[in-house]
Amino acid sequence: MDTTIRELSYAQAIQEAMAIAMERDERVFLMGEDIGVYGGAFQVTGDLVHRFGEDRVMDTPISELGGAGVAVGAALTGMRPIFEFQFSDFAALAMEQIVNQAAKMRYMLGGAVSVPLVMRFPAGSGTGAAAQHSQSIEAWLGHVPGLKVVQPATPHDAKGLLLAAIEDPDPVMIFEHKLLYKMKGPVPEGYYTTPIGKAEIRREGKDVTIVATAIMVHKALEAAETLASEGIAAEVIDLRTVRPMDRETIIASVKKTSRLICVYEGVKTLGVGAEVSAMIAESDAFDFLDAPIVRLGGAETPIPYNPELEKAAVPQVPDILKSARDLVNGVR
Repeated sequence: MDTTIRELSYAQAIQEAMAIAMERDERVFLMGEDIGVYGGAFQVTGDLVHRFGEDRVMDTPISELGGAGVAVGAALTGMRPIFEFQFSDFAALAMEQIVNQAAKMRYMLGGAVSVPLVMRFPAGSGTGAAAQHSQSIEAWLGHVPGLKVVQPATPHDAKGLLLAAIEDPDPVMIFEHKLLYKMKGPVPEGYYTTPIGKAEIRREGKDVTIVATAIMVHKALEAAETLASEGIAAEVIDLRTVRPMDRETIIASVKKTSRLICVYEGVKTLGVGAEVSAMIAESDAFDFLDAPIVRLGGAETPIPYNPELEKAAVPQVPDILKSARDLVNGVR
């Protein structure tokens, strides 16, 4: 296996993962609106239609529910479909197939079948796409037993988690933050997987734990760099998988630092950070806390179109800095 390291963009890493999977397994095929000659809404599928043909890179009609139903049916017959939504928001149109069929079919049939389905969701704000094209809805799907939900934050994990998802016997929902598509980073050549259900400590520290998802990982790391110059050592955890969540890594970190900040773009109420907070409150790590848990989530509003309001609607680096300073300095 060739594991040469190169710099790829997040989008290139995803495209390479799909190409590798299609070369390795003829059951793998792509579905989605405008993913063929057009190359996908965010140009992620690129030229794969020319490499693998229209039978394996299939443009679908403008019907998320219909496309999702075909994908579920294909998975039930032993195929390995990868279904791309143009925007994660459009999952709302396909929830019947995602929540009531894909997630429950193995259970309803007593384990006699599996649904090896991958769904890809371009997600998040920052592109000026307004309220119906900018949401972060990973907590919606993370609430559903039977689904696995991942949020890669780096090109390396975008490739590795997608390849792991394709091999998984159960439906995996991948949320790809739109602002990360152009971000570059080291990506090994060839086949490798990133484990689903395992968080990654991106920066070690002793004073405060910051658990972040997707693009918020990079904002947390930027904040941690500034905090380090002030003598505050922040430990940054990239959650990577919303469901199943890596309890062990988070609990161990909180026991070490005694402080916790959860940073996520989805709406604060009932979001990913609420689950992380409850997990700590229900564990023995609660006894190690020296300060209340802080949740930095999205505002209680649809994402605005105005660029300044859009930024204000989701956590930014200054918000993380203030929360960390207040926690460490005992400001309530």
